Amino acid sequence: MKRTLFLLLSILTVTVFTAIRAQAIPFSFTCITNSDPTDAAIGEAQILVDVLDYGTNGVLFYFTNVGSEACSLTDVYFDDGALLGSALIIDPNSPGVVFSLNASPPNITGHNNITPAFFTTAGFSADSDPPTHSNGVNPGEFLGIYFELQAGNTYADVLNDLETGDLRVGVRLQGFASGGSEAFVNKKAAVPEPSTCIFFLFGIVGIVGIKRKFR
Repeated sequence: MKRTLFLLLSILTVTVFTAIRAQAIPFSFTCITNSDPTDAAIGEAQILVDVLDYGTNGVLFYFTNVGSEACSLTDVYFDDGALLGSALIIDPNSPGVVFSLNASPPNITGHNNITPAFFTTAGFSADSDPPTHSNGVNPGEFLGIYFELQAGNTYADVLNDLETGDLRVGVRLQGFASGGSEAFVNKKAAVPEPSTCIFFLFGIVGIVGIKRKFR
């Protein structure tokens, strides 16, 4: 009986995973601070955000750290036009990942290094709780941030604005072996990483325990 239940759960999980993952669009990041070329390269190689259609009026930004080099995603920022509405953090995230809304500093480091400058929308940021590095998104971990869309906007509008730059996502990474930190902003859609699929599977298995924190 237990074996049958496990098999049914596995089939259901894979089915749901496949349906959701098929709708995910992955974006990679480019470094905007470049304090250390090695750290910049690590961040660009390891950090992805998948953008998922989450129902008729919602979108999920799913951050993953897919590499093995030491680095921790500790801050997330959104420079938004008029698409996104109220935000919440999906909790629990990966075990050991603990984030709260409203990052400090309130704008991403190096925001003036790009054109146009990156200006975080009020209330659309989050950072890891102390101890910062430990509670950030370290290798093999993930973080989901959900937004409701403002009336009249769709998932397709979100993807379009990400491609044109009207909507931008910024992250700050710390905990490099060098002791430094770097800031990154999303670039155009990336090729899906196989390891990202694994993280999605873990996330879906944990959906039963989701707790949402509204802004």
